[in-house]
Amino acid sequence: MRPLGPWTEPVTQNRRGAHVFKASWADTLDLLSRELEHLGADEVILQVDLLEHQLRRDGMPRADAKMGPFPGVRISFQSKHGPLTYATDAHENSYYNPRCLAGWQANVRAIALALEALRAVDRYGVSGRGQQYTGWTAIEATATVSDVAAAALLLDPNEPGRLIGAPTAVITGAFTAAVRRHHPDFGGDGNADMAAVVSKLRNARDLLLTGTKQ
Repeated sequence: MRPLGPWTEPVTQNRRGAHVFKASWADTLDLLSRELEHLGADEVILQVDLLEHQLRRDGMPRADAKMGPFPGVRISFQSKHGPLTYATDAHENSYYNPRCLAGWQANVRAIALALEALRAVDRYGVSGRGQQYTGWTAIEATATVSDVAAAALLLDPNEPGRLIGAPTAVITGAFTAAVRRHHPDFGGDGNADMAAVVSKLRNARDLLLTGTKQ
């Protein structure tokens, strides 16, 4: 497991509850492992809304780690069809049913079920060369390096990135918070040239707004 970092996919506005899945987390991991094995997966990375210090050296969460509020997950791995990446934030916590999967776990299950469905295409002999997987090989290229740098500049270092492709209000809110965070009156660097700082933050905001959805 690794920290999620900037969310490079569109943010789902109306998420489904995690209660739509009745399976357990253990069953979900079994399904995911089985589908990854079919793909000859190696170097599997599951990115979730955790911070670096919340992960042990072996990549697993610490006992006291608390998952962040964003339910999106991203799974990347090497496969017999090349590098593949799948990501979704389609499901969120079902707070009225604490016994069901957490939102991030439901999104892991959604990806596992999607892999199972893609593999099923091969049963009919239409895509024997794995063409159904090629649409996900370049998914990480949806955000440019400058997008990621802009998001990192606006975000608090302790907050997972969710600005790329976010609604206008989210980006402008992050810009306002960043200006406040850097201001000397609120703990920022008293020697900083605030005009220059604000100019950089404004440029980052404008860059992200060019690719956002209203």
